[in-house]
Amino acid sequence: MQTPVDIYTYMQLHSAELGKRILSSYPALHGADETPSPLLSRMLRAPYPAQTLAIMGVSKRWQLARNANVVAECGSGKTLIALGSMLVHSAGRPFSGLVMAPPHLVEKWARETFLTLPQIRVFLIDDMRNGGDPTQPHGINEVRLRRGEIVREGLHTSLAELRRLGRGGWRKLCPGTTIFCIGREKAKLSYFWKHCYGKSRSGRYLGSLTNPDTGCPVETDGVRLGAIDFEKKRLNEIVEDAKGGTTKYSPLWQADGNKIVRMAPTEYMGRFMPEWWDYAIADEIHQLAGDTAQGNALGVLNKTARRFLGLTGTLLSGYADDLFNTLFRTDAKRMTEDGYEWGSAGRERFTRDFGVIETIERITVEDNACSKKTKKTVTIKRKPGASPLLFGKYLMDHCAFIGLEDISDGLPSYREEVVPVAMEEPLRTAYEELEEEITACLKEHRGNSSVASTMLNALLAWPDHPYGFGTLYGSEFDPETKCRESFVIAETVDLDQHQTYAKERALIEEVKAQLARGRKCQVFAVYTNKHDVIERLEQLFRSEGIRASILRASVPTHRREAWYREQLRRGIDVAICHPKIVETGLDLLDFPTILFHETGYSLHTLRQASRRSWRIGQRRPVEVKFFAYKGTMQEVCLRLMGKKLLVALAMEGKFTSEGLQAIDGDDDMLTAMARELVENKGIGESADTVWKSLQQLRPAMPTSGHEASDEAMVSEIEIPEMTIESGSGTNMGQPIILPAAPSSKRVDSGQLSLF
Repeated sequence: MQTPVDIYTYMQLHSAELGKRILSSYPALHGADETPSPLLSRMLRAPYPAQTLAIMGVSKRWQLARNANVVAECGSGKTLIALGSMLVHSAGRPFSGLVMAPPHLVEKWARETFLTLPQIRVFLIDDMRNGGDPTQPHGINEVRLRRGEIVREGLHTSLAELRRLGRGGWRKLCPGTTIFCIGREKAKLSYFWKHCYGKSRSGRYLGSLTNPDTGCPVETDGVRLGAIDFEKKRLNEIVEDAKGGTTKYSPLWQADGNKIVRMAPTEYMGRFMPEWWDYAIADEIHQLAGDTAQGNALGVLNKTARRFLGLTGTLLSGYADDLFNTLFRTDAKRMTEDGYEWGSAGRERFTRDFGVIETIERITVEDNACSKKTKKTVTIKRKPGASPLLFGKYLMDHCAFIGLEDISDGLPSYREEVVPVAMEEPLRTAYEELEEEITACLKEHRGNSSVASTMLNALLAWPDHPYGFGTLYGSEFDPETKCRESFVIAETVDLDQHQTYAKERALIEEVKAQLARGRKCQVFAVYTNKHDVIERLEQLFRSEGIRASILRASVPTHRREAWYREQLRRGIDVAICHPKIVETGLDLLDFPTILFHETGYSLHTLRQASRRSWRIGQRRPVEVKFFAYKGTMQEVCLRLMGKKLLVALAMEGKFTSEGLQAIDGDDDMLTAMARELVENKGIGESADTVWKSLQQLRPAMPTSGHEASDEAMVSEIEIPEMTIESGSGTNMGQPIILPAAPSSKRVDSGQLSLF
C-alpha cells in the first residue's frame, strides 16, 4: 500500500472510507432515494433533482429549528429553492414571507415569485415616512407582472396598518399567500438626527453643556465636554432617577423634525411586529456580515418571522471570523450557549477556536543612559483558513450546499481561456523601465505599504492607460519630524493616447469574431475613475463600428436590470462595466461571451462576475476569456488569482494538490504580488498553467445539443460580411477548454446528500 506523504495523497488513498464516515456521522435529513413532497407539483417551474433535495432538506430543517441556510453557486437557483421550501413547509396552507434582498434584485424577486408559485400576491415595501415626492411610490404597494415587467397596481397600505391589523386581520383582508420584498438599502434608512443638549447661561454651570434630563454638565471622567467633542457621535449617559435607586438611559440626541420624517422599516418591524411573518428570507447574506446598519438589519429581520432562511453563493470568504456576526445574528442563543459574547472579545475567541492566527514577537535592544533594556512588541494578525470543526459544528446541520455541477445536465458548456498578449514597442520598453524603478524602490523601502499599493495599481493599470499617471509618490514615517514624509517612487512615461495597443487590438478582434457568430459580449475592466479604461474601450469599439455602451455605478442599483433591457432594445453589441457592478443577481443571458480586459485582484468579485451568463435559462455555450499582457504584473495577478481560487475551491470540497499546498501561502494579494516582483521575477508557472488546473475542477457538460443549437442560432441570423485585421505582435496563446465529455454522474442516485 502506498504511504501518504501529504494530506492530498492521504485523501486520495482513503477517500471512500472518509466519505462513508462523513455520511454515517452526518445523516441527511432528506436522501436522494426518498420521495419528495407532492406539493412540489404545484410549482409553475419544476425544480431540478438537486434543487428538490435542497427544498426538502430546508423544509425538514425548519421542522427541527427556526433557521437554515442555502449555500449555492451563482446561478443554481437560490430563489426557486427558497420559494419551494416555504411552499413545502407550509403544507399547502397560505403563508406570508418577507424577503430582504440587494436593491437591484427586489423586482427580480417579485418577477420570479410570480413565475414560480401559483395564486400569489406580491408587495414591495418602499419606505415608511410622512410626505415625500408624490411621483415616487411610498409605503407598501402591491405589484403585478405585466408583459414581463413589474408594475405597481393593486392594494396600497403601510407597515403601521399591518401592525394595526395583526396577523389575523391581514389574513381576512388577504386570505391567500403573500410575499413582501424590501431592498436592504431602504430597509435600514431611518430618520435624520441631531445633538440634544442645553447650554447653561447662569449659575455654577455657566457656559457648560448640560444634559436636558438632569440639568447637570455632560462629563467624561470628570472632564466637561464641549460642542467640538460631540461632532458626529451619538452620545448618551446613564443617569440616576430623581428619587434615587434606579438608573435610566439618557440620549444626548434626538430625531431632526426639520428633515425627512421617516423610520427604518426593519427597526419598526423588529420593535412592533415580532414574528408577524411566517418566513423571512435574507438574500446574499455574506454581504451582511459587517458591523454596518445593513448587517444589523439582518439580526432584526430574524425576529420578524417564525422561520428564517439565509441565501448566499459564498458564505465563507476564507477567514473563520467571517461567520461570527452572521451566526450571532441568525442564532444568537446557540452562540451564547457556547460561551461567545457579541463584540471584539467574542470574535477574537471565535477566531482562536476555529481560525488561524499568526503571532509575531519582535524583541529589540535599546540603550538607556546608563543601562540596556529589551523591548518586546507582539503583533497578532489573522490569516486565511478555517478549522473543519467550524463546518461540523455550525454549518453541516443547517446548510444546503449546491454547485452548478449538480444541475449541469441542464446547462450548456462552459469554457475559460487565458489570453496572454505580447507587448510591443514603445509600450514594452516604457513598462520595463517603470517596473525596474518600482522594484528598486520596493527593495529600498521594504515593508512600506504605500509603495506596495502604488506598485500594484501602477503596474496593473498603466499598460491599459499609458498616459496621465505622472510622478508616483510614496510616504513613510520620519522619526525626526514625527510625521509622514513623501518621496518619489518612479516617473511614468506618457505614450500616445490615440494609438491602439496590442491588448486592445486583441480584444477588438475577439469581439468581432464573437459578433460574427451572433454572440454579444460583456467586457469587464476595473479602472474607471481617474484613469478611465472603460471610456477608452468604448471609444475604440465605436471607432471600429461596434455598438458599445457603458454601465456606470451612477445608475441606481434597482435600475441596472432595466438598463440592460433598454440597451438590448437599442441594439448594442458590447456592454462595458466594472465587474463589481453586476457581481450579484443580474442574469446576463443575452451576453454568452464574457471578456475580462482587466480582472482586478478581488477573488470574490471575479468568481461572481464570471458566472453572470452561465446560469439556469442559458441555452448557448458560455465563453469566458481573461486578457493580460504576457510577462507583466497583469499575468502575475491572474496566476495568483488562480492559486487563491484553488484554495477557495478546496474549502468547498473540490481539492487539488496545488490548492492544498497554497493554503499556507500569503495572506493577501498585495503581499503576494510584491514578493513576486522582488524575489520571484520570471520564476514559476504561467497564468494559463494555473487556470488549466482549475479546469479539472469544472463539471464536464454534455455539449452536443447545445453546441449544435449555438450554430443553429447563428445560421438563423443574417450576419454582415466583416473583415478582421490581425494585430501585429499579438500572441493569443492556446485556449484552455473545458472538457466536453458527457457527465458520467447520475443526479438521481449518485449525487451526494445536501444535508
